[in-house]
Amino acid sequence: MKEPWSKRHKHEFKGTKFSLSNSFAQPLSQPELVEFIVQQDDSSSCHNDLLEMYQNHDLEYVPNGGSLDLRQDIANVVYNQDKNEDQEPMTADNVLVFPGAQVALQTAALAFARDCHSIVFTPGYQSTVESPDWAKTSQGTTQIPRSPENNWQVDPEKLKEAMQPNTKFLILNEPHNPSGIIMSRELQAQVIEICREHDIVILCDEVYRLLEHDHDDTDGSKTIHTTSSSSSSLRIPSMANAYEKGISAVTMSKPWGGCGISIGWLVCRDRSMIQTLVDVQYFGTACVSRVSEIQGRMVLAASSAILKDRMTTIRHNKALLQEFIEVKYAKWFSWNRPNAGAIAFVKFLGPWTSNQFGDELAKAGISIKPAYCFADTIPPEIQQYFRVGFGERRMPLALEALGEFVEKHQDSWGS
Repeated sequence: MKEPWSKRHKHEFKGTKFSLSNSFAQPLSQPELVEFIVQQDDSSSCHNDLLEMYQNHDLEYVPNGGSLDLRQDIANVVYNQDKNEDQEPMTADNVLVFPGAQVALQTAALAFARDCHSIVFTPGYQSTVESPDWAKTSQGTTQIPRSPENNWQVDPEKLKEAMQPNTKFLILNEPHNPSGIIMSRELQAQVIEICREHDIVILCDEVYRLLEHDHDDTDGSKTIHTTSSSSSSLRIPSMANAYEKGISAVTMSKPWGGCGISIGWLVCRDRSMIQTLVDVQYFGTACVSRVSEIQGRMVLAASSAILKDRMTTIRHNKALLQEFIEVKYAKWFSWNRPNAGAIAFVKFLGPWTSNQFGDELAKAGISIKPAYCFADTIPPEIQQYFRVGFGERRMPLALEALGEFVEKHQDSWGS
């Protein structure tokens, strides 16, 4: 088994005071979650029932793959709002629940990357990039690099070139980690058509979906408008709704800030594919905790309000980061401005690699995610890049500390 790419990061940045590493929206507290439920404008007793259930529930097993209620909530809240008019609504039977997204990704790879060639785009999160490696009978994986010159987008021509006769599994990550950039509907349609021609299963890591930055900033202004849970001009359809052999992977941690709930899921319209996933899941972590299920249902019941609140923080922090990179310290940093999620892949223009930059920041108590966290072998074109997270309310303090670090060291960086 390969060493985790983030292992070095966890060691070097352990205990740092200022974090720019985290990639999730502002974490929920339990009292805050309860308050969101109480404030819901709903005459039904559903929300009161959830509160009562949380206070008084049995510590019993939940069904393998998630309870009927949670799976139906996921289908209704996340997927039935973006389906085509001619599509049947998603039901609980289209959803499979896991203790987080990593287990879900591994399960999908074990189910569909066996005895075939796979394709994945890099850089990316290790659990996504290397998920085919979990299928020990995999016939190899081709990694296609994304490029900042192409705005970190998937290149459909390179996808065509990477195809082999036995290619049957493609892993996507949209919105993309670490860049925070999402593909267009037109590009998504191109990728799907290529895969449809070759009868390929697409597993799409969509953990940053629902955090799109709808905006009007083509002139560089800082106007970034809130996105709701149901509408966004930047949002593309979930892969499960866009493609008959598409699988969507999502977690509670990123958009809603439900990191400690440890709930993730896979969604697919093809019932035979769902059954294959069920069969594989049986031999892994088959069910989540009862309390996590209840908290997950509470989050979904207040989804719109939670997302609006989290986007307020993301919108504010992105504006600060944009001014930091594009105005105040444009001499030392550049980026492809993100349009989704709470992350950005930033290029350091000084004399250090991102590894060296990260080492020096760690000494100053500041945590970032250097390039080595997103690739097994770091290609030269991303040596200077590091990921910044801007989803938390404490992020401005960390950015201020980074600014102080730059002020202290920039004279030694040269012209």
